[in-house]
Amino acid sequence: MTDDAYLFLLDDAAAGPLGVPPAAVGELACMETPAVRAWLDAHGVTAASGRLRLLPPEDTAAVPEQAERLPVPLSDEELSRLRHRAAPEAVTRIEEELLAYRDCAEGREALLTRALAAGVPLRRIAELTGEDPAAVAAATG
Repeated sequence: MTDDAYLFLLDDAAAGPLGVPPAAVGELACMETPAVRAWLDAHGVTAASGRLRLLPPEDTAAVPEQAERLPVPLSDEELSRLRHRAAPEAVTRIEEELLAYRDCAEGREALLTRALAAGVPLRRIAELTGEDPAAVAAATG
């Protein structure tokens, strides 16, 4: 397994769902590098080509052997977006729920502490959050 994602060209744009079009992942820093631009130019394609695909490092073994390919480094955030786009729809839905949970849970202790400091009773915080009163007390302790 490699640590790099791979850009590759499908022989036929209608070859199926292998990989993700880079444009579907959003802005990627690697697409602006001289290496990627030269590789695209050498193959006569643009970043918007229907033949151009991207796979995360753990899936690069799926790149067809005859396909033109280029390893590209992605940031953690770019790689997360790629994995999200490459996942089956059922996985994508649950990942969106997990991301929403993370966004809600982020700053949890600070929010609970602010609520106590503002005078909201521990019992009421537990009632509003659905948290166990002992967990609220421990988080703000």
